[in-house]
Amino acid sequence: MKRLGWQIKVGVSLVLLSLLLYFGHYLLFQDSHHIFIYSVGDLAFVPIEVLLVTLILHELLSSREKRARLEKMNMVVGAFFSQMGTALLTYLSDADPRLEEIKSKLLIGDAWTDKDFKLASASLKKHNFAVDIEQIDLVRINDHLLNDRDFLLRLLENPNLLEHEVFTNLLFAIFHLMEELTARDQLDNLPPSDLKHLAGDIDRSYNLLIDQWLDYMSHLKKDYAYLFSLALRTNPFNQNASPIVK
Repeated sequence: MKRLGWQIKVGVSLVLLSLLLYFGHYLLFQDSHHIFIYSVGDLAFVPIEVLLVTLILHELLSSREKRARLEKMNMVVGAFFSQMGTALLTYLSDADPRLEEIKSKLLIGDAWTDKDFKLASASLKKHNFAVDIEQIDLVRINDHLLNDRDFLLRLLENPNLLEHEVFTNLLFAIFHLMEELTARDQLDNLPPSDLKHLAGDIDRSYNLLIDQWLDYMSHLKKDYAYLFSLALRTNPFNQNASPIVK
């Protein structure tokens, strides 16, 4: 309310100043006709000024600001994969019995273009990634997530998080999986119904991980060749991947 009151005072002051200047002009030149002509001309230009300043320039500035926020968010996504995402994706993909059906779409090459990434993304959306829960060590995943709990909490506190819907959903899915695992007193000898429930939580995180990973790789390919080079050499879907440059 104070801010609105301050704005009203400034607006009224500017209008009064304008009237005062017009009055001073009249006192000096005694030419109301001239004042009227230029006043109408100024008023006629107001809609165009609103279009240029309020709509076009504001939209350009907003778009630029949004790109800056997304760029910062991509740095956060990179930190996520460096800290825990790549390792988690590697482990879950090893327990995916149908990975070979789609694996070729995940072996990204240095010569990939935007078209290649779009084709890969379209193919992956048609494939339902799912792990074999019998090959998953729930204790190991739980320990891994708990070790990174503080890191995940800091990511969730990022004010730009809502700008990146896929990454936001991924963090929520991983956090939910961690809560499901820690809520159980023991993770051995769970009934089949409970294992099926946990498999669904893991699959959700797994699918979102792959989606976000491919999007992040596309971003690196466009803007950060040196980071993209390392990401290629540590591709979680390439069993022969090695950070050593050969």
